[in-house]
Amino acid sequence: MAATFQNAVLTGACGGLGQALARELIGQGAAVALVGLHLPTLQALAAMAPGRCAVYTPDVSDSIAMQAMAADWMARSGAVPDLVIANAGVAGGFDTAEADDLAVLRRMLEINLLGAATTFQPFVKAMRAQRRGALVGVASIAGWRGMPGNGAYCASKGGLIRYLESLRAELRGESIVVSTVSPGYLRTALTAGNRFAMPGLMEPEAAARALLAGVAQGRTHIVLPARIGWLARLLNLLPDALHDRLLLGQPRKPRVGEAGATAIPGLPLPAETPIHNESKNA
Repeated sequence: MAATFQNAVLTGACGGLGQALARELIGQGAAVALVGLHLPTLQALAAMAPGRCAVYTPDVSDSIAMQAMAADWMARSGAVPDLVIANAGVAGGFDTAEADDLAVLRRMLEINLLGAATTFQPFVKAMRAQRRGALVGVASIAGWRGMPGNGAYCASKGGLIRYLESLRAELRGESIVVSTVSPGYLRTALTAGNRFAMPGLMEPEAAARALLAGVAQGRTHIVLPARIGWLARLLNLLPDALHDRLLLGQPRKPRVGEAGATAIPGLPLPAETPIHNESKNA
């Protein structure tokens, strides 16, 4: 199959959706920069097409490391990417009453929200110069409305949606497509520990194909699967009191340290969490 995209950069390549996207892009013949934290997984993906792939393991919230990755990939591949997918993301329950969870919120915002900006930033000027390209941010249906016990994740994905809207407006007329992808529930490690119903659960391979097809068509909003978006919109029409009451009785997503919780890279242990105000440069 001829590649729709010739040169792609993919963060979060080690996750369920990330691996499915990597395999699909490699199978279509694209050159792919695989960005993630689990080196063996990245190496196994790159082995599918060693002449067309390179692996990188930066922290996506580290702007200097991401700029170095971008410079190396463009020099190595000899081209400006025509597709950049900011897919890196983490999830976990959150309780504002717990002091340790404030570190969870900070780290989730760094990866899920700041990480998208640090992924796109090194490529925007080059894409402007070649007057083509696609920037794709993987958000979530969870970013459409807050859910009890999931405030950190909902905030990070809601912020990402607004950031992508702003970027889309900035780049309108420059032949650069900015696509917001809002998956519902995908069968991945991030949802494996969920203790609540997951309507419309989708396999990552099907989601990857639908995502890439939508971006190739120039779509700016992609919901996976589409029907879950309609369900979410209907629920959002309910009065706040009724909507909140319905959600309040649902089991909550496991917090860090609880059974079923997924690890959050770079999260300090409770004893390491600073007790004074501290700013952190990405």
